[in-house]
Amino acid sequence: MKHKSIYVAASSQHVGKTTSTLGIVSGLNKAGYNVGYCKPVGQNHLSVNGNKVDKDAVLFADLLNFEIIPEIHSPVILAKGATKSILDNPDQYLKKLDEMIMHAKDELCKKTDYIIYEGTGHVGVGSVANLSNARVAKMLGAEVIMIVEGGIGSTIDMLNMCLSLFREEGVPILGVLINKVLPEKISMVEEYVGKWLKSQGISLLGVIPYDKTLGYPLIWTIAKAIEGKFEAFEARGYQKIDKIMAGSLIKSEDFEEAEDILLIVSSRVVDTALNHVVDYYNEKGLDKSPIAGIVVTGNGPLSQNSLDFIQEHKVPLIRTQLDTYAVVVKFSKLEVKINRKTPWKIAKAIELINENVELNFLD
Repeated sequence: MKHKSIYVAASSQHVGKTTSTLGIVSGLNKAGYNVGYCKPVGQNHLSVNGNKVDKDAVLFADLLNFEIIPEIHSPVILAKGATKSILDNPDQYLKKLDEMIMHAKDELCKKTDYIIYEGTGHVGVGSVANLSNARVAKMLGAEVIMIVEGGIGSTIDMLNMCLSLFREEGVPILGVLINKVLPEKISMVEEYVGKWLKSQGISLLGVIPYDKTLGYPLIWTIAKAIEGKFEAFEARGYQKIDKIMAGSLIKSEDFEEAEDILLIVSSRVVDTALNHVVDYYNEKGLDKSPIAGIVVTGNGPLSQNSLDFIQEHKVPLIRTQLDTYAVVVKFSKLEVKINRKTPWKIAKAIELINENVELNFLD
């Protein structure tokens, strides 16, 4: 059986490598291919049956319905402390790590006819172990799809730098996907970045519009970021957050065109803030409150009215020792990754690729 392999790389973290990979894998599935997935080098990991497995491998196991075998689907994990260990004992580690990755490839080739390898971080990640994205793609004999964030000058500069590592290794570039482009700038980005890519003999595979819903965090994610403790409805922490509102000086118009709001408020003024919320949905005749979660700062007790509101609407309540400003800052710096707990993001990622990328290049 002749196998085809694609290595999905990215110019940096958080540009949409996993979301793009989801769409590519889904497209191959629909086309009838027997698709294999591997994250050759991982960093952020979970424990599965006592073994370290990259988080993305767990996500794709759900999508492709395979049982995770760590040595096949997530062979190398560069966890905390790995850098020092490798640099202290290169002879002990480097050859072994290469062998682990090649073993994963050999096993996947026995079971599939199309293998998608997902890279890690930016192109140079893994260099400490001589496993940069570029070198791993070469080892695997894979063609590369490069994911880069939308723009023109900055995008071209970043692409030139990243692609140089693959050129150095002699790895073929299948094409480029430009992600997170503001809808009103899609035509311009497509035209001008497309011109540069054409001059380099590289295909522009698609331009994907920015979709804010892929950046919505879960309440659980926020609670972890602010070191908060659930005091009510923790089981509803899977709800997504669209917008935050801080303090009690909120007005009815603040709620317009907003759903799934996280209210961040001091324990001293919870009642005042919730009264504004009640006035709003009563005025609009809404069936439910727009508040998806409440973060209370400070140790003061909540009134019975506030507790009744939380109980009636089943609102997750989180208490934190941070002040309101610190919570807002933490929220603004939150990097939200797609994962198995965000099924709407998985569906949206697949939809965006299907609608904006011609997947016939995969044939």
